[in-house]
Amino acid sequence: MSRNMHGFGAMIKKLKQSPKKIVFTEGSDPRILEAASRLLASNFLTPLLVGTQEEVEEAAEEYGYNIRGAQIIDPAKFEKIDEMVEMLCELRKSKNLQPERAREILLQGNYFGTMLVKMGYADSLLGGATYTTADTIRPALQLIKAKPGHNIVSSCFILVRPSATGENEVLAMADCAINIKPNEDELAEIAIEAAKCGQLFGIDPKVAFLSYSTLGSGAGEDVDKMHNAALKAKALNPNLPISGEMQFDAAVSPRVARTKCPDDPVAGHANVFIFPDINAGNIGYKIAQRMGNFEAYGPILLGLNSPINDLSRGCNADEVYSMAIITAALVDEELE
Repeated sequence: MSRNMHGFGAMIKKLKQSPKKIVFTEGSDPRILEAASRLLASNFLTPLLVGTQEEVEEAAEEYGYNIRGAQIIDPAKFEKIDEMVEMLCELRKSKNLQPERAREILLQGNYFGTMLVKMGYADSLLGGATYTTADTIRPALQLIKAKPGHNIVSSCFILVRPSATGENEVLAMADCAINIKPNEDELAEIAIEAAKCGQLFGIDPKVAFLSYSTLGSGAGEDVDKMHNAALKAKALNPNLPISGEMQFDAAVSPRVARTKCPDDPVAGHANVFIFPDINAGNIGYKIAQRMGNFEAYGPILLGLNSPINDLSRGCNADEVYSMAIITAALVDEELE
């Protein structure tokens, strides 16, 4: 993928060659409808809007969005609902889910939409305009599940900012949304997945495990965790430039790196940042977004069998449009 992400040209070109279907779990939300109308006009991605025909069409008319060509699917009138109920009960048999309860659950757009992906009616899903992150991710973990060989599902944010050279500056940050207090092994897996995701956006990954210490300058349990996680990540992918533990200034500033760790191949040039926990990660990416003038795309979920992504409830239509393209473009990518 091109380093220049403006317009998502490479992703759109790929989708034009192989059009996909994407489920929007909140089909009558005006931000979803605006994004859907733009996607339909471009003719490379088919939106599946979850909701009643009446609600979705009335909302589209009220806000003035042309959604001709979109598929509107009402969970209460879905012709394959019996098949879906049966599959859901099978997927949740360890919880002894009964058909009557399954039918109730499938009236919820988040579960119904996830099952559309599971059953092959759609390739991917984007939710969260009104649902919480947990309400979007929980069905994905329960029904889509992690890819073989993956111990966890994680996430990363891609941050983009125009630079003076004319090329965009593109960074990856993980995990800022899913894993609250990842252990060393989980951090190592998060790093490998974030680096692979970054490559899809043109990043030549250089991975820094962030800490309040740089290569032994500080001491403590949290320092040890990030140092050991970096070693474990290197063992998983010896060819990937990985370093840590490392303070943020040493990771990004060549001048600071020359003082703190002059011989380190990542220091001063890191572009994939692994945070010790969700507190640091969530705060960090939002500082970059709000004070560093980066556009933030994500959270992009990594390690699932099908692409399912979450929107911020504060999102606008442009963010929905961009995340829909990213989500659909991930369908055929190998992130294993």
